[in-house]
Amino acid sequence: MDARSALYNQLILEHNKKPRNYGKLADASHESEGLNPLCGDHIWVTAKVDGETIAAVTFEGKSCAICQGSASIMTTLVKGRSVAEAEALVERFRGVVTGAVVPDTVDKVDRYLAAFAGISTLPARVKCAVLPWHTLHAAFQQQAVSTTEGNADPIPGSGHAPGPGPM
Repeated sequence: MDARSALYNQLILEHNKKPRNYGKLADASHESEGLNPLCGDHIWVTAKVDGETIAAVTFEGKSCAICQGSASIMTTLVKGRSVAEAEALVERFRGVVTGAVVPDTVDKVDRYLAAFAGISTLPARVKCAVLPWHTLHAAFQQQAVSTTEGNADPIPGSGHAPGPGPM
C-alpha cells in the first residue's frame, strides 16, 4: 500500500471512529432508509432543506466501517450546499467508487472522494460506500427506501441501469 492509499484509508477509518453528523434530525424535511442486503448495512439519512440549501443533514444506523465513513464524509461535504450541488456530488462519488472518474486531488472535495477511489477494485465494498449517497438521493426524491440492488446496483457491467436510478 502506498502512502497516499494509507492516508485515504486513515481518513475513512477516522470518519468511522468519530462520525460527523451522526443522529436523526427531529425537523427533517427529507428522509430515507438505506439497505445493503449484501453485507447488512442499514442506515437512515435525514436532511433539512431550506429553500434549495441543505441546512442540516445527518445519518444513523448499523453499518460497516466503509459505509459509516462514507456517510460521515458525505454529510460533511453536502451540508450548506444546494440540493443540485449535492446531487452532482452523488454522481461524482458514484463515478469515483466505480472507477469511472479519477478524482482531482488538488480540489478539496475530490480529496475526500479520493479516499474511496481504491474501492472500485472491490465490488462488494462499492455497495457499502455508495449506500449513504444513494440514500441521500432517495431522500431528495421523497423515496422512503433506498437499496444497492436491482436498478440501483452501482457495479458497472452488472446489467443494471447506471446512475442512482429508482431506489
